[in-house]
Amino acid sequence: MPEIPREWLAEFEAAAKRSLKQRFKYAFIKTYKPVLDDEKYRSFETMAEYRQWCEDNLPEWLGYSRK
Repeated sequence: MPEIPREWLAEFEAAAKRSLKQRFKYAFIKTYKPVLDDEKYRSFETMAEYRQWCEDNLPEWLGYSRK
């Protein structure tokens, strides 16, 4: 088994000493997602309709593309 780098262990030990509340605060990062975050919700009649909307409207880097 490879040895764990000292820096990684130090970071882990520091994180383990934080309270659960503090760990949760920094665990989830809100990132704006273009188009997806612009409306409160969207609904579609079929999955095919939803997939086509994703293809037509979302940037490929968001990962909703079927390509």
